[in-house]
Formats: sequence, C-alpha cells, structure tokens
Amino acid sequence: MYRSTLSVLLAAFVLTQGAAQAQTGSAPAYTLITEPDQGLTPIYTFMQSATKTLDMTMYELVDTTAQQILTQLAANGVTVRVILDQNLESSNNQAAYNYLSQNGVNVVWANPVYSATHQKSIVVDGQTAAIMTVNLTSRYYSTSRDFAVIDTDANDVAAIETVFNADFNSNSITPPAADDLVWSPTNSTTDLLNLINSANSTLLIENEEMSNAKIVSALVAAAKRGVQVQVAMTYSNSWVSNFNKLNAAGVQISTYDPSASLYIHAKVILADYGSTNARGFIGSENFSVASLTKNRELGLITSNPAILSSLNTTLLSDFNGGTSYGNSSAQSDWLRAIPGSGAAKSK
Repeated sequence: MYRSTLSVLLAAFVLTQGAAQAQTGSAPAYTLITEPDQGLTPIYTFMQSATKTLDMTMYELVDTTAQQILTQLAANGVTVRVILDQNLESSNNQAAYNYLSQNGVNVVWANPVYSATHQKSIVVDGQTAAIMTVNLTSRYYSTSRDFAVIDTDANDVAAIETVFNADFNSNSITPPAADDLVWSPTNSTTDLLNLINSANSTLLIENEEMSNAKIVSALVAAAKRGVQVQVAMTYSNSWVSNFNKLNAAGVQISTYDPSASLYIHAKVILADYGSTNARGFIGSENFSVASLTKNRELGLITSNPAILSSLNTTLLSDFNGGTSYGNSSAQSDWLRAIPGSGAAKSK
C-alpha cells in the first residue's frame, strides 16, 4: 500500500511540475521512475493525465491495463496514436493492435525500414514525454530492472513529436537531437561512445546485450586508462567472448542468473558520478550493432543531479548484488540448470 501511494504521489508531482513549467517557461524538470521498485502506477497515471493527445511508440505492448487506458482516453475525446513494432514483435503485438483499432485508437504498424522499432516512449498533450527502457509487457514488470525518465524539456518533446509524426506515416526523417536526445539509427553510436570516452574516473553500466565491438573496445580503453568500469548484466553465454575481453582489461563484471528474481533489462550508462563531469544515459538502446545502427531507438543523456544520484544508488546495489564474473562454479551451476544459458526476455 505504501509503495502504491508513493507512486501516485510521485506521478502527481511530475504532472504538476510539467504543467507549471509549460505555463511559466521555467527550466525543464526530469523525474526518474525505477522498476520494478515503483511499479507501473506512475506510468499509468502519466498516461491518464492526457487531455488532448497521447502519442506512444512501443516495441511490445502486452498489458491489458495500458490498453484499456488508451481506449478510455480515446472514448473521452483524446486523440490517441500508437506505433507498434511489426518486424520482430508482430505476433506479440497483434492482440493489442486489434483491440486498439477496434476501440477508437489510431494504431499503425511501425515503418518496416527499421530492423525493429525498439523505442519505448509516450508523449502527453505535446508537452511531456516519458522516455523508457521498459516495454509495456506486464509479465515482466515484477522482475525487470528498468527505468523511465519523465522529460518536460520543450525542445526534447517537440523533437520526439516530430519524429513520431514521420514514423507514424512511415516517412523518412533525420531525428533532431534537441537538448538531450539519443536516437538510433542516427547518432546513438557516436553519442554513447563519446559518453564512455569522456569518463575520467568511473563508469557504471547496465545493459541487456554486449555484442557491439565499438562499445566493447571503448569500455576496454576506459579501463586501461584507469577508469573504474563496473558492468551489471543478466548472464548469457552469448556475451562470453566479450565478457572475457572486458575482464582481461580490468572491467569488473557482475552477472545475474537468468532465472533470478531480478533481470537486467535496463540500458544505462553513468559516467563520473560525483564530479562536475557527471552524466547519465537512459534509453532503449542495447549494446548491439542492430540496436545502434538499424533500429528506431530513443534515449537521453542528462546531468540532472537527482536522476544521477538515484541511478548511482540503484546501479551500485545491482552490481553488488550479482555474482562476480569469473566465479566459474556459480556460472557452471546456472549452465547446468538452464538449457541455453539464459534466453533474453523481450528486449
């Protein structure tokens, strides 16, 4: 009950702040939502706050509560538009597509030019955006480490809406970077490499994949120049060769059993926390070639102190809660117990 009440209060605070800033022109606010700790109530409340428009881009939508909120908004006169991935998730998204289209929501399949539309974002009334690592897939909510940032920066929101309009109509576009945004397939590789390469003291990282050679090389280079690099991930034998490269360079890797109660689905980089150079990335981009160069993805890089502090607390806790990579006995137990050594959840 306490956590549910806290989530409602947080969501109400976010919405009040966004409205006040839109009226006064004050500095934009950013608020972090951490999953599974806070539950989806803040996201649902954010959606329900729409009075004019709601635009959603979602890789996977298998959540009856979210679907019902969208259709209720449409019934109340809100213009609701939804883009769902079709190249990888059409089978999982088909039921939501049918339900939404039959109940007043203007839903389309994503532009097939992208390998996947892996973006997870919601814009309410053209004024406030939720930029998320989490898919709206209810079966994963209780176990997946994920984040969402509520962003009231007018330039960011306008850029997200501009890209949404193009993607909704399957038109080509070079996404505007605005103030904070990281887009695939345009600028994400450059932006993430620049963030990693800028680190002077520490890097805390969570991701679901570790297959992009450029990212791996940047992390290796960071460790070799004396940066403390700590990576927390759910274990998969798909990443072993790169884990070994990272480990040999001095990167500290903490892994979770694929069947553990916490699954690392987040995509986060926290650089130089505690310094004037501190910045953090949160978004949909996995460390894979497809994610950074072929998919439609969205994230942001922020120096907001409250967000960085919360990220630091959570990422350190996750890192310390895993098993140090190289503990062969523990990982052998996982491999014996789980055929395939950890198939990933929906990314």
